[in-house]
Amino acid sequence: MQFASPLPWWLVVLAATGVVALVFVAYRRPLVPLTVWQLTSLAALRALALGSLVTLLARPVLLRPPLDPKDRFVPVLVDVSRSMRVADADEGRTRIEEAVSVLERLLPDLSRRFTPEIYGFGEGLERKDASQIKAAESQSHLLDALESVRDRYRGRSLAGVIVLSDGADTTREPAASSLGPSVPIVTVGIGSETGVSDREVVGLSAADPRLDQTAVDVTVSAVSRGYGRDPFQMRVSADGQLVETRRIEPPADGSPVIETFAVAPNAQSPTVVTAEIVAESGEAVPENNRRSVLVSPVGRKRRVLAVLGAPGYDHAFLSRALARDPGLEVDLVVRKGKDDLGHDTFLVQAGGGRASTLSAGFPATREALFAYDTLVLANLESDFFTRAQLQSMADFIAERGGGLLLLGGQAFSARSLIGTPLEEALPVELGDRRGGSTRSWFQGGRPSRANHVTLTAEGREHPVMRIGSSIAETERLWAAMPPLAASATLGGPRPGATVLAATAQHGGVVVPLVAVQRYGRGRSMVFGGEGSWRWKMMLPSTDRSYEYFWRQSARWLTGAAKDPVTITVPDGVEVGDGVTVDVDARDAAFKPVADAEVTATVTTSGGDSTTRAVQPARETPGRFVVAWRPEAAGLYRIHVDARRGATVLGTSDRWVYVGGSDREMTDPRLNSGVLRRLAEATGGRFTRGDEAWAIAGWLESDSSSSLVPVRQDLWHQPWVYIWLIALMATEWMLRRHWGLR
Repeated sequence: MQFASPLPWWLVVLAATGVVALVFVAYRRPLVPLTVWQLTSLAALRALALGSLVTLLARPVLLRPPLDPKDRFVPVLVDVSRSMRVADADEGRTRIEEAVSVLERLLPDLSRRFTPEIYGFGEGLERKDASQIKAAESQSHLLDALESVRDRYRGRSLAGVIVLSDGADTTREPAASSLGPSVPIVTVGIGSETGVSDREVVGLSAADPRLDQTAVDVTVSAVSRGYGRDPFQMRVSADGQLVETRRIEPPADGSPVIETFAVAPNAQSPTVVTAEIVAESGEAVPENNRRSVLVSPVGRKRRVLAVLGAPGYDHAFLSRALARDPGLEVDLVVRKGKDDLGHDTFLVQAGGGRASTLSAGFPATREALFAYDTLVLANLESDFFTRAQLQSMADFIAERGGGLLLLGGQAFSARSLIGTPLEEALPVELGDRRGGSTRSWFQGGRPSRANHVTLTAEGREHPVMRIGSSIAETERLWAAMPPLAASATLGGPRPGATVLAATAQHGGVVVPLVAVQRYGRGRSMVFGGEGSWRWKMMLPSTDRSYEYFWRQSARWLTGAAKDPVTITVPDGVEVGDGVTVDVDARDAAFKPVADAEVTATVTTSGGDSTTRAVQPARETPGRFVVAWRPEAAGLYRIHVDARRGATVLGTSDRWVYVGGSDREMTDPRLNSGVLRRLAEATGGRFTRGDEAWAIAGWLESDSSSSLVPVRQDLWHQPWVYIWLIALMATEWMLRRHWGLR
């Protein structure tokens, strides 16, 4: 016997002295007269119990004779998921047929050296015979299968684990063994890394609504492998109704193709948008030709507070453009001038009883400010605001997730915001403090005319600047815009910010005109131009570019603003997934409410509702989690109510579409990288089916080199606890029997 954590000699002496002292103190003056034999028996039992505890602290280890390799188990895990149906193995066989063939060649030699046991893994792990191996499981959970092997063989000796798979894992990629470093995993790659002729929709996403909410940009990513540059047909539909069919010719075999479609979603209910590549005969994996994404209804109107420094054309046209957007609710504050006492006076137009909070020109409290989604500040000097108000605006963006639009010459004059809490929230330097004339942020043709708009490469595709139905039309419309009256001298963008448009001042100096950035949870934007009303008055009355630009700006800025109660669901939920739904509960000041009472219900498209248990997330105050496992594909509505006592914090709804993609058939080629990393992390090997005959020899060689005495920890064996309990129970019963308590 050895000790895994041996104690130094001085600590052993100290522990022994302590045990003797404790026993002596306990029995030096018994309350009833005892014989020498009785005292000796009780003291010995107490000393044995205490000594055993001290010994266990050193973790005693028993060394047993080594096992013979023939007495060791080798679990053989065969992937039985749907991706194993792909016919890209040798001689046109399916992957599952190839796996069975490898298994038949491997088992005789393996059985002579070890004790193999065959399992099929997909969504779970199940013991099987070779004749029962069929590719029928909807998903492949490779890492979960390895964890199940660890649990099944706990306390038993493993020579290794063999995995026959195409490398697909629809849970998470295994980066390390869950079996321990002494158990090598030999992975056998089944399938082809290059030989699959397949067309696949690899990505589908929907952008924010644009153009008065009549359409959203749906971006489709696709790839065609094994067909060269042969064209294919792509169809996009909304709720089953065909939107557009497009003929696409890839630039090269295997090169990604990205296409953007305009889709008009339903404004009142969720819309399922589907992109599909028309399958051709002979395609290996037609299951991945289709992918769907959910476009949720807009919901409540987004609330905008516009504070304007003075009446004028710019402000009148801007406020009118925003107020006529059906998706926006605009509160307007216009500084009119000063009264007899020299105080500013304001014209306030606000709904919902909010006018009283704006009588001084700006919300008086954090709660009143955080009731909005976006702030628009036009031609206001920095000394118009107190430092506390500037800090509140920075918090409004970073913590509340609101948007800020700053425009007008007065806002940028004399670098008035430099050094204020709001400076870091803005996407550009307020004046070019870095010096120099190099404009590395601007790539492309130099603006040819003063105060004209020139889009940057990023601006051509950004939703703020997308005033046309396509990128080409957007560029044409901006090129036809009349010049602005003037532009502010702004510095370059901050790290992480994006300049969407630039202009040239008189003298040829190029400056940012429109710049945006994310700041904390929210977004900010600056517009350095003066006289944008010209875009409305100097173009035909039917041209709506002016309205589109300002409405798109407001919509983009409000896109990050959340309600006090929000629901977060992972993307790409599939049937049977264990989903963790996060619910964040905040008060009117957007402070987390850790003691909120939250209820959640999940409703199917058929109207069946179930109440889900809600648990607080310990690591994040104000966050609650809901466990959910969808049992069928389709639309689901998650509804949450949150309150603190009698105070209603808010409600939230989130639509989820289950089954929009098929992870099992995503990129159906052999994923040898996963299998190689798994083998290397465990000291095993990666091989292909034609080398599987050598696996038994590899495992035997590894096992022979590891035939060292087996270490068995004694401190957690059941008999140890029985021994301690027996000692203490015997002492207690004898004490009671001899009159001690």
